[in-house]
Amino acid sequence: MSQMTEIRWHGRGGQGVVTAGELLGESAMKMGNYFQAFPEYGAERMGAPIKAYTRVSIDPIEIHSPILEPGVVVVTNDNLIGAVDITGGIKDGGIIIVNTDDSPQEVRDQLDYQEGEVWCVDASQIAKDEFGRDIPSTTLLGVVIKAVGIVELETLEETIRESLGSKLRPDVVEANVQAVARAYKECVKG
Repeated sequence: MSQMTEIRWHGRGGQGVVTAGELLGESAMKMGNYFQAFPEYGAERMGAPIKAYTRVSIDPIEIHSPILEPGVVVVTNDNLIGAVDITGGIKDGGIIIVNTDDSPQEVRDQLDYQEGEVWCVDASQIAKDEFGRDIPSTTLLGVVIKAVGIVELETLEETIRESLGSKLRPDVVEANVQAVARAYKECVKG
């Protein structure tokens, strides 16, 4: 991992984007890193486009601003492609992770992004299969950790159990863990 990994999340209100960023940060902290995770809301209503940010670093983080030049962009809803500027400011060689049933090449063509890496997984379908709701953000964490390598799968699973265990029924927590593991295995890089 470089000194700091900066991730910009694009999603819609109610899809768990903020929670996913926090879970990633908490997992990174368990591995001895520092983190920041915070949202940027617009209309603040269910379904409205939102951004969230996660920074992970081996050193204390002294930046307190939105991430303008992310190394990683996560898109939790592929209908945001064309609706918001997904690739804006992304670093050369950046990683884009998209919840879609399209191939990485199809996403590259849609975004006109021929650099870096594109990772795809149908996180919506996995979430529906595992816990019956289209809340793909936590599921996408499996792809984030595989593509970026900042957290081990076991650490993320432990964090999900601890953090969501007090908020959700045990079966729903385990379904989230299974969804993350499936995304980790089923994602495609291209």
